[in-house]
Amino acid sequence: MEPTEANDLDLLDAWRGGDARAGNLLFRRHFAPLARFFRNKVDVGVEDLIQGTFLACIEGRDRFREASSFRTYLFAIARNLLYGYYRRQHRAVDFVQTSVIDLGASPSGPLGRREEAAALLRALRSIPLEFQVVLELSYWEDMKAPEIAEVLEIPANTVRGRLSRARAALRQALAAAALSPTLLRSTLADLDGWAATLRAELSGAEA
Repeated sequence: MEPTEANDLDLLDAWRGGDARAGNLLFRRHFAPLARFFRNKVDVGVEDLIQGTFLACIEGRDRFREASSFRTYLFAIARNLLYGYYRRQHRAVDFVQTSVIDLGASPSGPLGRREEAAALLRALRSIPLEFQVVLELSYWEDMKAPEIAEVLEIPANTVRGRLSRARAALRQALAAAALSPTLLRSTLADLDGWAATLRAELSGAEA
């Protein structure tokens, strides 16, 4: 089987066995989603976190459950590395209460070409990090509740409530932002649409 036809786990095993081509392909397949994940949550060290995620994938291969997808495995590692990044800077952090702005990240975010996109990025960075993660996995990575549950390491039946609380927090953050009434109404009226547009902009910037 050619590397380009192999699935992610085959590539991971080949890379682990020393096949650099397989590692490069796996990296190219998943670089953009990981970059998107980290770039809206940290201001520096994104490349190190991405490389650390792939390295941890290799090191933790024996603990991978075949019932899971490689994607959820990858994002679960990314989430743990992200939280470890902030715990090294702050001894005790409750990520259900604390945003990346609270932890020292810039309020503005790294990207956002239009006013609506910039406002949504700022709002995402201002809500608790666990809420930001669950929303971005849902909106940007199109993950369903069972996948999100695996990444967050919570029971699947609690994901719906976590998403509801996260959306409420995002709407509150947008309402508190200094937006024009027209822009606020349009953004709140179609969060799904704005989130999809922002994902496309972020992906285009990473291409």
